[in-house]
Amino acid sequence: MAADGPSGKRERVVLAYSGGLDTSVLVRWLMEEKDLDVVAVCADLGQPGDMEAIRQKALDTGAVASEVVDAKDMFAEEFLLPALWANALYQGSYPLATAMARPLIARLQVEAAKRHGAKYVAHGCTGKGNDQVRFEVATAALDPALSIIAPMREWMLTREEEIEYARERGIPVPVTVDSPYSIDENLWGRSCECGVLEDPWNEPPEDAYEWTTSPEDAPGKPTYVEIEFEGGIPVALDGARMGFLELVAALNRMGGENGVGRIDVIEDRLVGIKSREIYEAPAACILITAHKDLEQLTLTREALAGKRPLEQRVAEMAYEGLWFSPLNQAITEFNRSLERRVTGTVRVKLYKGLAVVAGRRSPNSLYDTGLATYDKADVFDHTASEGFIRLWGLPLKVWAQSEKRSGEGEVS
Repeated sequence: MAADGPSGKRERVVLAYSGGLDTSVLVRWLMEEKDLDVVAVCADLGQPGDMEAIRQKALDTGAVASEVVDAKDMFAEEFLLPALWANALYQGSYPLATAMARPLIARLQVEAAKRHGAKYVAHGCTGKGNDQVRFEVATAALDPALSIIAPMREWMLTREEEIEYARERGIPVPVTVDSPYSIDENLWGRSCECGVLEDPWNEPPEDAYEWTTSPEDAPGKPTYVEIEFEGGIPVALDGARMGFLELVAALNRMGGENGVGRIDVIEDRLVGIKSREIYEAPAACILITAHKDLEQLTLTREALAGKRPLEQRVAEMAYEGLWFSPLNQAITEFNRSLERRVTGTVRVKLYKGLAVVAGRRSPNSLYDTGLATYDKADVFDHTASEGFIRLWGLPLKVWAQSEKRSGEGEVS
């Protein structure tokens, strides 16, 4: 790699930096092995930790510049809300917290590369994970002129060897050989993998969880929460209006206290292998449950029939690194046009790991009690059913008559 630019200065690389094990050692590795000046970019997506300490740690490790970008609002408005409109769950389980964060971080890297005149961007993803695809496909979609460095595909160190590399160079890292979990967190969820979790027969130990109480230890009485939506956007809890970020934080706390949001799943990675993943996503699980139920109340059968298959595709595109694809953008606009009707309130019961809809109401409700009831208030015209059934079944009747004439419909 040619490390000197036109002015004789070293070329720069923008590293997606979290302060975790991989990115902590990569600042030094990019300097020593690639002879590059490192610009560290950390996205604040609602994860715990001292962002200023993370920024300073990159500088102390050798970065020539270090930035923390408060991207929580951007994450919520441009990624989480479209995902909520799509009720996005990869393979029916995973709310895609990490998956959606990666294209946003890639966008912040591209913007930083322009500011700092960098020709390269780098990430700390392994060669058999999903995140490498998400970072690199997003970068190519946003600025195909940038070159991408993926050190973990070259370096091939075990986590134990990384820890030793950091120790030898005095780089503090937040893991030990005895507790080698790989953790990723943002406001939409927390993921945990590696260590004892790699054996799918092992029940996850309690130290794998941080956001949620064990359902066995959750309160013995249910907690009810009323979530108000306006145009598909959650805007209030129990009558108190609040912003989306505040609402997600409150539901993460309430759901976590009741053991809601634990996900233990065998997942199909994009690269073709299966992995065992542990997720915690109380707010995401509660909101998707409530939102999907409210859609059933306010959207027509035809609209729902068209929307549901697209929801699965949105989840797949988010997982597969195709968030910036034209198809995903088009589906988002389709969903936006339907969400204007998704206004109302959903009451959710939180109890020992479960989030169950207990009631719903909407000014746009398509539920008509007079049509649905079987008591004396019934206004449905029962006599209309005979003609409807005759017409509905006419194609099958004609088919059966034709089969009988040909002899294929006779019973032997």
